[in-house]
Amino acid sequence: MMRRRVDRLGRIALQAAYRCQGSAPPCPVVFASRYGDVGRSVDLLDQLARSTPLSPTSFSMSVHNAIGALYSIARGDTSAYSAVAAGAETVEAAFVEACGLLSEGAPEVMVVVYDEPLPPPFQHFPAPATVPHAWACRLRASDGASGYSLTCHASTGAPDTPAEDALPEEFAVLRFLVSGAERFEHHVGPRLWRWQHHA
Repeated sequence: MMRRRVDRLGRIALQAAYRCQGSAPPCPVVFASRYGDVGRSVDLLDQLARSTPLSPTSFSMSVHNAIGALYSIARGDTSAYSAVAAGAETVEAAFVEACGLLSEGAPEVMVVVYDEPLPPPFQHFPAPATVPHAWACRLRASDGASGYSLTCHASTGAPDTPAEDALPEEFAVLRFLVSGAERFEHHVGPRLWRWQHHA
């Protein structure tokens, strides 16, 4: 019954979460999506415009934290979870949230990043997602000698990456995390997010 409540975006986000969680002990989870399941909201607005009854299930699943709530309910997991959306800085916001949970004593935190292209009539808005996607990773606090760090600085100019090689931010961060590269910089307006790998 729970599977039937979830649309495509929810299914791929939950699949990523389940695969990343595996048999590991429960931990806090941060769900991160720039727009969330906006397709449901568009459907609900269309139903309102046509004066047709709203689906209670669609309404309950249209909120930004619905996928995380369903994950918690389905697993019977009472660990903390949150849902973040911060525009072009959504991935960074998720990792900052995860670092806050680690600093409060959580031994591990899982981050789930997911999105899909915007539906009509919003497809003209800036949306980096060209395909439905989701990925997840588990974070632990580092001893400082190795691992990754994320810092925010004042931006001093345009990114060095050529436009033709630019990836949507969530794919660029994923590529950095799995590539073993030393550094990745993400320019957003007046801010520069610097990801670094400390070997």
